[in-house]
Amino acid sequence: MARLATPFTDLAFCRATLSDGSRSFWLASQMLPAALKNAACGLYAFCREADDLVDEGDNPKQALQSLHTRLDAIYANDPHDSPVDRVLSHIVQDHDLPRELLDALLEGFAWDNDGRRYQTLSEVYDYSARVAGTVGVMMAVLMGIRDERTLARAADLGVAMQLTNIARDVGEDARNGRLYLPLDMMAQAGLDADTFMAYPVHSTASHA
Repeated sequence: MARLATPFTDLAFCRATLSDGSRSFWLASQMLPAALKNAACGLYAFCREADDLVDEGDNPKQALQSLHTRLDAIYANDPHDSPVDRVLSHIVQDHDLPRELLDALLEGFAWDNDGRRYQTLSEVYDYSARVAGTVGVMMAVLMGIRDERTLARAADLGVAMQLTNIARDVGEDARNGRLYLPLDMMAQAGLDADTFMAYPVHSTASHA
């Protein structure tokens, strides 16, 4: 069994991760009841750490494999010796958080690592559902929501936020070698994806 640190120390680490990593999420979390605030911080800390390991590490595929192994231990209530894993293990037990949601999130990170491009808007929705819709559903689960229709709307909200981010960050993503715009929509607007990626600047191209 992993050696447990004090809950306060583990939660303090997760709070620091949230406050340093996302000011908007941190401010939003302050409006939540204390218990839910702690759970939101713990969930964010794992998602942030997972994203950083895959996005910035030397071996993304190994990082993904390690993250799945960590989830195995978390869901066996035997987390690795990590404050983030210990807090997430408590969240899983307290809120009966489905493993499938975290696996889907990691699948979205794997798509990023593969440099996947998306032919249609529907495929962009599929990606957004994994990297953001899952987070909306997980937050709803932490709030005690189990109604399928409400969970579906939580997923929709996450997808909408991701689509907003995609629209905002087109140039930055391209400079980082990533393209999330639907290829068929780009073609309809007279934009060649490879040319844009080589020289990602604003274009006046539009539908004829």
